This record gives sequence, C-alpha cells and structure tokens, in this order.
Amino acid sequence: MDKLRDIEIFVGVVEAGSFAKAAESAGVTPVMIGRRITQIEKRLGGELLQRSTRRLSLTPAGEHYYRYGRDMLARLLKAERLVSDGRAYATGKLIVSCSSSFGRHHVAPNLIEFMRANPDVNVSLNLSDRVVDLVRMGYEMGIRMGPVLDPNLVVTRLAPCRLVVVGTPDYFARHGVPTIPDDLAQHNCLAYNEHGGQPRGWQFQSDGESVVIRPNGNLTSNDGAMLTRWALEGIGLAWRPEWQVARAIAAGEIVTVLDAFAAPNHDIVAAYPPQNPVPAKIRLFIAWLREVYARPGYWVTGGAHE
Repeated sequence: MDKLRDIEIFVGVVEAGSFAKAAESAGVTPVMIGRRITQIEKRLGGELLQRSTRRLSLTPAGEHYYRYGRDMLARLLKAERLVSDGRAYATGKLIVSCSSSFGRHHVAPNLIEFMRANPDVNVSLNLSDRVVDLVRMGYEMGIRMGPVLDPNLVVTRLAPCRLVVVGTPDYFARHGVPTIPDDLAQHNCLAYNEHGGQPRGWQFQSDGESVVIRPNGNLTSNDGAMLTRWALEGIGLAWRPEWQVARAIAAGEIVTVLDAFAAPNHDIVAAYPPQNPVPAKIRLFIAWLREVYARPGYWVTGGAHE
C-alpha cells in the first residue's frame, strides 16, 4: 500500500471538506475515495473521520494524522523544489553590501516584494560608502556604481547610469552655464570627499579621451545626498549619478549641463565571487533588481523619496 498516496488523499479530503470535491480534484469517483479512507483507518486501527450526511469532521486521531501529514507533504514539496528545480528556487541567507544612499532608496524598498516571491531567502543588507573587500568581509554580493577594480569578482550590470553635472536654473542665471569642463573652474563646485580628505576629481570624456577636473568650491562632503541637497538649494554645482537626481530633473528643480562630455562606465552593477553554479539566491536577486530598474519611469517614480 502506498502510504504517501494515503496521506495525500486524506489531506485532500480534509481540505476539500467532502469526498465528492476531493474525488473531483483527484480525478476519481467519490466511492473510490471513501474506500481508500476506510482502508487507511483499518490499517491505522482507528477512526480518522466522522461522517454525516452534511459534513465530515476530524476525530482527535484524525487531527494528528492530518496535521503531520500536511506538514510532511509541505516538506516533501520543498525538498523536490530544491533538488529538481534548484535553479528557479532560492533559499538561504543572502548578505549584500551597498552604498548608503542607493541602498536606502533603491535596494531596501524593493526587498519586501523580492522576499515575498522568495520566502525562504533571508537578506542582510549592509550599507556603507566604503568600498569593502567582499570576500574578506564575508559578503556574498555587492551593489556598486562604476567600474569594479577587483579582477577576481564577477560583475554584471543592473542598470545604466551616468554621472551628470547639475545646478538650479537660478544658479545658472546668476553665474552662467559652463559649456566645456574647463569652465567649471569659474563655478562653485560641491565635491565629494572621503573621510575629510581631498575632493575626488570629476571625470569627463572629450574627443574620446578621459578628462579629470579637480573641482573648486566652498563645500565638500562624504555624503552624496547632502551634495544633491546643496545643489537644489542653489549653492553650487554637483556631479551626481542620474539615479539620485532624476526626480529633481523631471520636476525642473535642477538641470544638467556638460551632458556631451559625460563619462561612460558608471553603470549600477552587481559583483560577487565566482562560483559554479551561482546560487539561486544571487541569480534571482540580480534578475529581480534588473527587472525593477528597467520599469518605465522607475528612477523618477520608483524607490524611496530622497
């Protein structure tokens, strides 16, 4: 006798609420279902269901048999998914590193929906603007902007991105519009710095060659969102990723300049240590973020508000 099939039939009867409905789902007759339940009770030596003309009810023994049978079928289904469909079913803990601002606004808000679709994945999202050694620090995946210098990592693009120079219309009315990167020397440039050190150079491309401009300005910060805020207040110009300023640009609060000189290769990417096969939790998370970021108008309407 097939004990697993017995459990499937019994659980099906309980959840359907009648022999007729269970028989319809199983593609057999109600009489066959009734005989099978009788055989199960005879084998187990006790009544599992109390039958009446109106409904079925579980005996105490039937309650136990149903509860353990249902749990066993659920565990079996999960095991089969992991073995036969492992490429499409994610499980385990995923430890992700990401920059603070991008993580808060464009990773964290999308985690809940991803985890609803992948209930057996637990995500640890760690936010820092420092570039961390993924392998040494125990991260399974990093989300970064721009080129990844570590040749030992696998890098895949999540979404295109440019770095753009932005300012308010009022600022440009007062100070003029730069037409070439060298014109930035005449402007108050709000630059990013690391840990109070020298500001990073602003990268452009002219005639196929890379150009680096050292910005001059009265304010620097190691927080990109702060630079964007200062630019929105009309204090100066900021060199920011499009994802951070897309809403403000769409609203006309700031405008971009020097677009013809924008440097390439500042895409939003995922990086992870090479492994074969790549765990489903990594592959599916990457696919999920790609799908989200590709939604029409996402950078203007999606994510959390700044």
